[in-house]
Amino acid sequence: MRPDGWYLTEDVDDFLVRAGDFLRSRPGLHVMPLTWAARLRARGAEAYGTETPVFGVLAQAGEVHATFYRLPPRALVPTPLTPEQADALAAHLVALGHSLPSVSADHSTATAFAEAWQRHTGVTPELRDTRLCLYRLGTLTPPEPPPAGRGRVLGEQDLEQVMFWCGEFAKAVGEVVSMDADSWTNTRFADKRYTLWETPDGTPVSIAGMNPLIGGQIQVDIVYTPAQLRGRGYAGAVTAEVSRAALAAGARDVVLFADQSNPTSNALYQRLGYRKLTDWSAYDFSSAAPA
Repeated sequence: MRPDGWYLTEDVDDFLVRAGDFLRSRPGLHVMPLTWAARLRARGAEAYGTETPVFGVLAQAGEVHATFYRLPPRALVPTPLTPEQADALAAHLVALGHSLPSVSADHSTATAFAEAWQRHTGVTPELRDTRLCLYRLGTLTPPEPPPAGRGRVLGEQDLEQVMFWCGEFAKAVGEVVSMDADSWTNTRFADKRYTLWETPDGTPVSIAGMNPLIGGQIQVDIVYTPAQLRGRGYAGAVTAEVSRAALAAGARDVVLFADQSNPTSNALYQRLGYRKLTDWSAYDFSSAAPA
């Protein structure tokens, strides 16, 4: 362990041995490191690029207080940090020669780290326009009455339909991803279980997915209804179906992210019983130092 308390490793198993109990102690706030550590263990780091991942653990007196992970060239993603911890981490990474494109975390942590990164490097942080809200399910309250139709779980035989819907979702949220039968397994969409809401005549109108059970928790990700079909209760119905399936699968906690700028989806999730855990933000770092 380094004197400043930060231990860095490139080994996901080493990271989980040191920090697994800490991450599972607050699975909602730690959903990102839990999810991505599980993905790396399942698929290997090479599935997400040619650069080596980096994990960090902050421990004091044998107790873990914070972690981070980074899959270059992607953002640094720390668990909640105090301003002092954020400053120490920024100084440590700068001393090691790390260059970061961005940071993504709960809003307080992201802001504290962005300010620390600017102090130590001179680069200018820029808050992204898209900010998220992380919700955790309290008591599930399905819509009454639900829209006409039913939920249907998609299986391997439905791969073409799953890829189509995930592609539509990706386009809607601005994700650039290539999906076909050959590349599908290397996308972030491949490890989810999907449910479609279908009208009585079998027409698919909305989709929701959920990640595998990790640390006693399941993340609902994605929820999508085509623009021309919104406002009819389909998203609420399919989200309720997936949330119910997550609880049936043994999840103690069910979480999801929502775009703060979309009052319709935020109100929907709250009606279903989801309660806000925290706001989530990302800062991009300019390569040019201020004059």
